[in-house]
Amino acid sequence: MEAKHVTAERGWVWIKQGWALFIKSPVLWLVLLLIAFGAAVLLSMIPVVGQPLATLLGPVVMAGLMSGCRALEQDEELELAHLFSGFQQQTTQLITVGGLSLLGQFLIVGLMIGMGASSLVSLMMSDTPPHDASVIAEAFAGAGAAVLVGIALFCLLMMAAQFSPMLVYYNRLSPFEAMKLSLRAFFNNIGAMFVYGMTALLLAILATVPMMMGWIILIPVMVTSIYACYRDIFPFPEETAEQPAPTETEA
Repeated sequence: MEAKHVTAERGWVWIKQGWALFIKSPVLWLVLLLIAFGAAVLLSMIPVVGQPLATLLGPVVMAGLMSGCRALEQDEELELAHLFSGFQQQTTQLITVGGLSLLGQFLIVGLMIGMGASSLVSLMMSDTPPHDASVIAEAFAGAGAAVLVGIALFCLLMMAAQFSPMLVYYNRLSPFEAMKLSLRAFFNNIGAMFVYGMTALLLAILATVPMMMGWIILIPVMVTSIYACYRDIFPFPEETAEQPAPTETEA
């Protein structure tokens, strides 16, 4: 299985398609995301294990949200049960995706500490960040190249994790293969991803202006646009099966 290459303007189309999926059931989308974010916040409040547990379950919840997008695409109703679809199939594999992401985070943080960013990492992981701006500036200054390396590696990890829940849930790929393919998809469609990212950034700025009220709409649209992006780049298994075999002349 390979990721398709699409033109740069598809980045804007994904946003429009995400909006179309959102307005099919806007109230229920807000309810689903409120439940998901609320659960993530509650988990994160558990000492020591809370945040790692939220990371592990993140792909499971994402798969559920994407199943809701799939239902709307097929002119079915969005239901609360869609949020829990990831707990009904491929759950272990989805949790493994979260585990790989968590492992990647630990390795990147460890590398940053080894490069001299221990003070900065301590500040980032502290529950009570300092109010003195000079302390933060000093930590960044002491981190040096570790900050740039950390940002680059976290971006790569984000790319690898972006489509992996859908590739595991729908295409039945192994977690590691899904993350590799997700990363290749980003580099294979760098133009479209750039347009998509810049459009999302502009919308984020606009959403922030009216007392951040626009984020109530922007967050679900960005979630549904991820599904639109996935559908444009990757075929569903049944779509691959429907493709006719090449003739001897074509081969």
